[in-house]
Amino acid sequence: MAAEIRAYVFDAYGTLLDVNAAMSAHVAALGPNAAQLPTWWRVKQLEYSWTYTLMGRYRSFWQLTDDALTTAAALCGVEIGDKRAALMEAFRCCPAFDDAIPALQSLRARGLPTAILSNGDLATLRYTVEQAGLAPHLDHLLSADAAQKFKTAPEVYQLAVDALGLEREQIAFCSSNRWDIAGAASFGFQTSWINRSGAVEEYAAYPAQEILAELAL
Repeated sequence: MAAEIRAYVFDAYGTLLDVNAAMSAHVAALGPNAAQLPTWWRVKQLEYSWTYTLMGRYRSFWQLTDDALTTAAALCGVEIGDKRAALMEAFRCCPAFDDAIPALQSLRARGLPTAILSNGDLATLRYTVEQAGLAPHLDHLLSADAAQKFKTAPEVYQLAVDALGLEREQIAFCSSNRWDIAGAASFGFQTSWINRSGAVEEYAAYPAQEILAELAL
């Protein structure tokens, strides 16, 4: 029998924050060759985070994001030039998904603490969460910076256990990223996969306990 859930922890980008909405206008201005830029940017951002963690090295997520943008532009054959600053700023200014604030409000109204646990560095997260209007609805803002590693390293998920003062099985972790759900399930969290994009199921050894198309908690 599953333990009673006593807190909810959320991934940020793609789960509470709509990265695609923030990028669309800037990418369109770069021309048709840039259509795949957001996809490659995300792929390389994650690849670099996992590579550095496996090497036992650390470089802030903001720095990795900038590095990934350089590679993504090269792969797309796009010259970003003076658009770099605007693209990076767009990443900092992601809006919240329409269902994010109502979900957080509902949980806190039921007496359940809420937190973000993200690979994003803390300064960027604070800015993004505040401008998106999420800050008043969160009890904790946790960054992988504190572990000097990135998800899916267990040390990152441990940050939520330490902050909340709960057993890992008392924490529900919500993410739109299936790999993140696998990492959280392996760590011992209860998990909800927010499958916004209709992605295929994978990581069968570490299934999500709940699969939702949107935040309805």
